[in-house]
Amino acid sequence: MAATTPGETGEAQGQPPHTGPGAPEGTRGTGRPEGRVAGLLLAAGGGRRLGGRPKALLGHRGRPLVEHAARALRDGGCDPVHIVLGAAAGSVRERADLSGYGLSENPDWAQGMGSSLRTGLAALAGSGADAVVVSLVDQPGIGASAVARVVAAYEGRASLASAAYDGRRGHPVLFGADRWADIAATAQGDRGARAYLQRHADALTLVECADIAEPYDIDTPEDLGRLE
Repeated sequence: MAATTPGETGEAQGQPPHTGPGAPEGTRGTGRPEGRVAGLLLAAGGGRRLGGRPKALLGHRGRPLVEHAARALRDGGCDPVHIVLGAAAGSVRERADLSGYGLSENPDWAQGMGSSLRTGLAALAGSGADAVVVSLVDQPGIGASAVARVVAAYEGRASLASAAYDGRRGHPVLFGADRWADIAATAQGDRGARAYLQRHADALTLVECADIAEPYDIDTPEDLGRLE
């Protein structure tokens, strides 16, 4: 299992690394293969433990949480960025500014994260992306700097990488396009790609992000205090 550090990605003081004309951050000037890295935001959850409040519409800094999460992918170097909606999708479209992003609706969102991951990978299949960085709408402590570090771990269409927090795997996660079909075939319930990542742990690059991000989830009413 490989690991990268802030110095290895060229990032200093939390700034996105390795900018260059016409390329996602982290793919030029590093000796790594250049590739188009898409972003995929899973934002379909219904907030069951929040009394049925869709997570995408939770307020954060005056705007719906889905806007902040999508912007983190875009500003971290992902292009295109695709969002999978589910619970209250119509209200999310009306209340959130999602212009410039691709959108899909997962009618089976209640079955768990796995169905949304499959929906998103299917939507990106014809995008020309060589990899995708997947993030979750309910983790506002993870911003563009962490996304950029994970983008910088791209090593080709068989890449497999994830953010780590004090050595423990978390989000966002990068999947090279050659892996998408197998990931979609195994993504079930709320486990998403967890089983796939466990089976391929020897190929997984961990990208330490604890110095620039916090991987907490907004799952319960007590967690709402973390929103601003």
